[in-house]
Amino acid sequence: MVKKIVSLVKKFVFAFVLLYGLNLCINSLNVLIPINLFTLGTVTFLGVPGLVSLVAIFFMTK
Repeated sequence: MVKKIVSLVKKFVFAFVLLYGLNLCINSLNVLIPINLFTLGTVTFLGVPGLVSLVAIFFMTK
C-alpha cells in the first residue's frame, strides 16, 4: 500500500515538473497551460500523451 502511494506521489511530482517545464519552454509563444488539479491529474494518469492532448486542446479552443 505504501509503495503505491509513493509511486503516485512520484508521478504527481513528475507531472508538475513536466507542466512547469513546458510552460517555461512555450512561454515565448504566448501559450500557457494552467497548473491545476485537472491538468496535473491528466498528466499524472496519462503521462506525455496527456500533456500533448492538453496542448492540442489549448490550440483548438483559440
